[in-house]
Amino acid sequence: MEGGGNSKGTGLGGLFGAGGLGYSHADLAGVPLTGMSPLSPYLSLDPKYLVQDTDEFILPTGANKTRGRFELAFFTIGGCCMTGAAFGALNGLRLGLKETQNMAWSKPRNVQILNMVTRQGALWANTLGSLALLYSAFGVIIEKTRGAEDDLNTIAAGTLTGMLYKSTGGVRGIARGGIAGLTLTGLYALYNNWEHMKGSLARQSL
Repeated sequence: MEGGGNSKGTGLGGLFGAGGLGYSHADLAGVPLTGMSPLSPYLSLDPKYLVQDTDEFILPTGANKTRGRFELAFFTIGGCCMTGAAFGALNGLRLGLKETQNMAWSKPRNVQILNMVTRQGALWANTLGSLALLYSAFGVIIEKTRGAEDDLNTIAAGTLTGMLYKSTGGVRGIARGGIAGLTLTGLYALYNNWEHMKGSLARQSL
């Protein structure tokens, strides 16, 4: 009877997955279970397989973990258009209220303010969207040409964008646009590398 009871327990254990390899408390004590609740000693699964030491996502062969300029171009253009529309709307509201301050609150005044908001919003959205489109196009072309992605591409794309955008103003306009683009993208590159520069200076001081 006793042997039959043992065989019956073994059969039920095998049916429900408890008849495999078991681990004692001593075996489980040395397994790192960060962020996980303590496992039952009757679990028939080696806990080391539950610990994730690799990345959560699987990337295609040769793919980068960060998005390239082409992927970021859509976000850049859309973000600049929305930012320009919001800024233009606020500026149009300011101008509309200023121009109609001598008018009483009525339908004509509301229509005039609304027209000013719409006009300024579209103007600024078109301006910033065009700049973002030129900047993204130059950035992608320079990246594909050089075969590298660094801050030099950012500065070159910004400079060329300013020059092309102000090309209708003659040589002086081109120079001013190039200087403006160079300054803005240079400050952006400096901001992105500020922590790295601080770390390098700290190591040199030691």
